[in-house]
Amino acid sequence: MAEGLSTISSHLKSAMSSLTDDAKIKDLERDTINPTSSSQMTTDHGVKISDTDHWLSVSNGADVGPALLEDQIAREKITRFDHERIPERVVHARGAGAHGYFRVFDDRASKYTFAPVLTDASRRTPIFIRFSTVQGSRGSADTVRDVRGFAMKLYTSEGNWDIVGNNIPVFFIQDAIKFPDFVHAVKPEPQNEVPQAQTAHNNFWDFVGLQPESAHMVMWAMSDRAIPRSYRMMQGFGVNTFSLINAKGERHFVKFHYIPELGAHSLIWDEALKISGQDPDFHRKDLEEAIKSGCPPKWTFAIQVIAEKDEHKFEFDILDATKVWPTDLVPLEEIGEFVLNKTVDEYFPETEQVAFCTSHIVPGIGFSDDPLLQGRNFSYFDTQISRLGVNWEQLPINRPVCPVFNNHRDGKMQHRIHKSTVNYYPNRENEVNPVPPAEGGFTEYMQKVIGLKQRVRGAKFQEHYNQAQMFWNSMTPHEKQHIINAFAFELSHCDDERVYKRYTTLLNQIDFDLATTVARKVNGVAPDKPARQNPGKKDSYLSQPHLAPKSPIIATRRIAILVADGFNEAEVSGVRAMFALGKATTWVIGPRRSKIYSAGQQIGKGSGLVADHSFEDQRSTMFDAVYVPSGAEHAKTLLRTGRVIHWIREAFGHCKAIGAVGEGVSVLQKAIEVPGINLFSSPDSDTVLTSYGVVTTGKYDLKAAATDVFKIAPGPKGFVSNFAYEISKHRCYERELDGLTDVVAY
Repeated sequence: MAEGLSTISSHLKSAMSSLTDDAKIKDLERDTINPTSSSQMTTDHGVKISDTDHWLSVSNGADVGPALLEDQIAREKITRFDHERIPERVVHARGAGAHGYFRVFDDRASKYTFAPVLTDASRRTPIFIRFSTVQGSRGSADTVRDVRGFAMKLYTSEGNWDIVGNNIPVFFIQDAIKFPDFVHAVKPEPQNEVPQAQTAHNNFWDFVGLQPESAHMVMWAMSDRAIPRSYRMMQGFGVNTFSLINAKGERHFVKFHYIPELGAHSLIWDEALKISGQDPDFHRKDLEEAIKSGCPPKWTFAIQVIAEKDEHKFEFDILDATKVWPTDLVPLEEIGEFVLNKTVDEYFPETEQVAFCTSHIVPGIGFSDDPLLQGRNFSYFDTQISRLGVNWEQLPINRPVCPVFNNHRDGKMQHRIHKSTVNYYPNRENEVNPVPPAEGGFTEYMQKVIGLKQRVRGAKFQEHYNQAQMFWNSMTPHEKQHIINAFAFELSHCDDERVYKRYTTLLNQIDFDLATTVARKVNGVAPDKPARQNPGKKDSYLSQPHLAPKSPIIATRRIAILVADGFNEAEVSGVRAMFALGKATTWVIGPRRSKIYSAGQQIGKGSGLVADHSFEDQRSTMFDAVYVPSGAEHAKTLLRTGRVIHWIREAFGHCKAIGAVGEGVSVLQKAIEVPGINLFSSPDSDTVLTSYGVVTTGKYDLKAAATDVFKIAPGPKGFVSNFAYEISKHRCYERELDGLTDVVAY
């Protein structure tokens, strides 16, 4: 059995390797070092090192003496160490990345653009994506409340195209000139350098309260979007308005969307807070685990398109980065997909040194007059020069896979050796000539521009609340409750009453009930009447449940199995095998990280089942669901183990699916003493009972397993099928809305 699984794993890795054997991976191999046991240690200048543990010094062999400055080997080792760090990004400092590919389904986008990357279905374009948080430093936690960066570098045959997006489609500001103010406000306060990676402080809420153009983005930031379950379960957006140019020379405005195959899902706030301390690298590990286990994350690539002639037909300005294009007005068109199927080999030269520029586009794609984009086009290029040097595009992860020729020379860390007697144009050798547009040379769209030089924004840029209101209206009841709780948490951490009273006043511009509820929670200004009417306009696309997969799926979901000595091993093996069919992963959690012995085995002498973790070294926050199998002695042990009771209560409080069989149900009865939760009580029946995401049955033996044909669906029979269905829903939010989570201490 083990050898068979090993062979399957080997074939799977081989298949995944062939999938990523593309132009960019081959390009990176030129700079990839593969140390082996026969590799010999040398200095940077190639001299073999005989001793790397002792600094050359004056010594009589018994007593230590002064170290000698002449020791080049020691000085090189220390000096190189001292200079290992480069300036971290001012924003998006903490990130994780992976390689993959992008492809379009067909040429359906050719009516908008002549860019081959968006129209040639025979291409598979290499990509690198870097996910990130925005506010925190490189050492901050993954699960903080924050916008997530979603930056994609496409290594096309026509040059690199960077889409520097986020997991939220709008931003806090309309004009790039406000970016330094926003970042200063959101970062730790200057007098004491706190808080880290949080918006729950006076300066942030002071800024957004005085800058009402932020209202729409603040609603998104207070929503579940800001605490994603996984990078793989995030939607992505290009944020800014770009343009597409077709073969006829016609221009269309465009926004880019990425829709996750697994759906868009989030953590519970209490869960996110706990994971920040329990496993600050939660999202990084999750991405790597999924790719290495053969479940590469995938997104559908979609566009929204507006013809140039229709630019001014809307009540909002389509170039305003604080606004979305409602999908009932501008439908999404799905044109391709991208997959991440290779982890990085080394974090620093790939994930840390990768650099993106919104100004990096390819023929067939153009900019717009979006004032935030215009400033980003300058800022990003300038930032990369500051952080990595003027030759940053020669770094392996950043260099294109197509030929690069120009007359750029010298500068720090110049890697290229140019064999030529001329370094200018025009020249007598007729070298490195411009390329006519007909042969692929980039050319700008001939846009007619009329106006006066002045510091203003368009009239439509002055409206700030309609779409914030539409976002609120589009939320489901549980999403609304989470937004209210987020506002209450954030504003309660502001100790300047001017700040929280101003913002609760602003909320009344969005929704009267929202403002009233939040104001009462934080001692803000409760309004007497609505500041403006709420006509109830919605866009269901803005709500995460709308993005649920068309068919239920549990791939990559992590299921914890709580066991003690005396558990039912046959049952556990059967359940694990069934979940493996759905590509979920199961993890055995026991009283110790060693062998746990099943019913009938002598403790210390049986074959046992080695636990992956103990009750103490992991928590329910690391998993998507919890399962307690049958077994009389095992259940007795769990019943008297306080940490196990907390495991179950915490999973219940976080609205996760919970399953139990036979004697395992008694453990749930003690942990979840909540009126309204119905648990199965007949030990001899395989009938399944589901109550608020808690799935129980009397037994799961060979007969029950034989009839439990794996399908993710509810029904009177089939414990795993029913349990899988509850897991596929991500969370049972009805449990929260009906107040059941409020009566459990977790």
